[in-house]
Amino acid sequence: MTFTFYAQRIFVTRFNAAVGFYSQALGLEPEFLDEDMGWAEFELGAAKIALELIDADTEEANDLVGRFVGVTLQVEDIQSAYEDMTQRGIEFVAPPEKQPWGGTLGHFKDLEGNILSIFSM
Repeated sequence: MTFTFYAQRIFVTRFNAAVGFYSQALGLEPEFLDEDMGWAEFELGAAKIALELIDADTEEANDLVGRFVGVTLQVEDIQSAYEDMTQRGIEFVAPPEKQPWGGTLGHFKDLEGNILSIFSM
């Protein structure tokens, strides 16, 4: 059996706003978009980010929306990316910091409070 990574799912309660954030603020083009299904995919090289609509009035939404999602996006120049993203209104948890392993890492929030990361070496 062989496995291939398909997508990292990010749960959102405001689907159209989330698609707008990932499209406009992050500059990602949806590869697939189905508003009725509440599913959008953004290709990032060998992997994808998939936005999945979840009902805001559920216990599941409380558990899955507005948390650290474990998505890390690599950028060439983290300082330039940080400045560009903050100018676009993207909120960072803190400015990027040099890490003991040699890279620089920063964490930012989407419109739902989901926390993603950027890094560069």
